Amino acid sequence: MEFKFDMEKNKDKVIEFQDFLNEKKSTKGPLMPALQQAQEVFGYLPMEMLEVISKTLQIPMAEIYGVATFYSQFSFIPQGENKISVCLGTACYVKGAQNILEEIESQLGIKSGLTTPDQKFSIASARCVGDCSIAPVILVNEDVYAKVKKSEIKDIINKYK
Repeated sequence: MEFKFDMEKNKDKVIEFQDFLNEKKSTKGPLMPALQQAQEVFGYLPMEMLEVISKTLQIPMAEIYGVATFYSQFSFIPQGENKISVCLGTACYVKGAQNILEEIESQLGIKSGLTTPDQKFSIASARCVGDCSIAPVILVNEDVYAKVKKSEIKDIINKYK
């Protein structure tokens, strides 16, 4: 699935981002702040904004791409309005989290790491959410669902449609 970045629709955000870059271009080490700002403003790193970073900061695209792919905080696809995280830490995994992840993928028609075409949902796996006593755990945005059963997935997803 390819998402098209609409420069006209995002005109104000692009101007805001360009102003940010112009302020940062004379500072030392501007790449990370630029990537973080792009992620914050646009919700992901559109290729068009990576090109703007490259031109404005005079940093090769290969270097920008290398940094952006190294850090898991960055995404090259828009994040859904609702972010579903499935804990795949040891306790959750042992209690069936992989099956829960597969059910979510099946219900939404996308794999982990992707966003639905309507940009309503994104799925991600997490290594540990920090509360093994309630395994398996999923998070939808900031909402925590404990001791989740595969049969509950449809109802959970429907709450966010």
